[in-house]
Amino acid sequence: MFTSFSTALSALSAHSTAVDVVANNLANLNTPGFKTSVVSFRDLVTQSLGAGLGETQVGFGTGRPFTVRRFTQGAIQSSTGLLDAAVQGDGFFVARDSRGAMLLTRAGNFQVDTSGRLLTLTGDKVQGWTENALGVLNTNVALSDIVVPVGSLKAPIVTTKFSMDLNLNAAAVAGQPDGTFSSPIEIIDSLGYIHVVTVNFTKSATANTWDYSVTIPGADVGSTDETEEVASGALEFDSDGRLTSPAATDPTVAISLTGLTNGASDIDVNWELYTPIGVARITQFTQPSAVSANAQDGSTAASLIRVGLADGGTVLAQYSNGQQRVVAQLAVASIRNPESLIAVGNNAFQVSARTALPAIGLPETGGRGKIIGGALEYSTVDIAREFTNLIVYQRGYQANARVVIAVDELSQETINLKR
Repeated sequence: MFTSFSTALSALSAHSTAVDVVANNLANLNTPGFKTSVVSFRDLVTQSLGAGLGETQVGFGTGRPFTVRRFTQGAIQSSTGLLDAAVQGDGFFVARDSRGAMLLTRAGNFQVDTSGRLLTLTGDKVQGWTENALGVLNTNVALSDIVVPVGSLKAPIVTTKFSMDLNLNAAAVAGQPDGTFSSPIEIIDSLGYIHVVTVNFTKSATANTWDYSVTIPGADVGSTDETEEVASGALEFDSDGRLTSPAATDPTVAISLTGLTNGASDIDVNWELYTPIGVARITQFTQPSAVSANAQDGSTAASLIRVGLADGGTVLAQYSNGQQRVVAQLAVASIRNPESLIAVGNNAFQVSARTALPAIGLPETGGRGKIIGGALEYSTVDIAREFTNLIVYQRGYQANARVVIAVDELSQETINLKR
């Protein structure tokens, strides 16, 4: 009978721990990436009464309960943070603390410090891959701190090629207004200056032939003329309106812009007449002459406007000229037995002696989950379930408290037998 004291006390301690777990779950109801812990009770060794053959077995109560963290998928909701991200599926974001220790987290509400390092809200450095000085992003090297450009100016990119998708009117008559057509396109030099190059088309007296000339404003190259011709030639079409000369074997027209008055380097640019698979960009059909598309590979100097996380874990830098560039890539770590991880606070986990070695790589590879940009994974705490558990644990505590009171009364009755 007197072992009932320790048995009931063990139950009081176990239920008290269970209430603590429920309290912690409810406290993190709105913590991004938080995973619910559940309590698993276990009994202690029993003692056999009588002959020791197990006819009567009395337990010694319950041991300290186990707590198991359930890594189920939390609800993913859109957020307004440019650097917010959520993992959909298995895996964790990888970070390192101030001592260099690896941390794993499902909370993707990140921020950037003054040096451009991507950090968790508690200052841990997010790990992944950042482009090198040459602008190359290599994900086959070791992880490092993700560093994004902050307040940087993007250098101009010199135009090396341009193209025009257009149709020339097959019904045009040489010497008539419809027999001429012009289309301008912007060319960027090494200083980021924009030069407007104009391609002029003139219907030739020869059937299915158009002459072309490429001109640039004379002031751009130090000429006293209004325009300066930098290239010329002829385009020939077959009876089906397809370009035959220049042929697909000679798909470009070389243009050189030399002696630029603004001090920029000379520009060698190719006018591409064919697509990469050999389809002519210029046709001659009985339709008004018109351009359907222009393209050139240069860009002016631009200031960084913002940095944001996109789907797939790519970090995009957006510039004032409208261009976007991938500057970094987040890594994802997959753990075969995440229940063995140790919570260290601040939404982070560390591996324990029982944890399998993390497999780190790109999202959506090797069983790793997908990263969704502009979103956060919410807590997996179910408030209704937690309140139910709280009532059950409270009743268990009260019941065992009654056992202590009952055993105390029985003890008093036993003591009174001597009087």
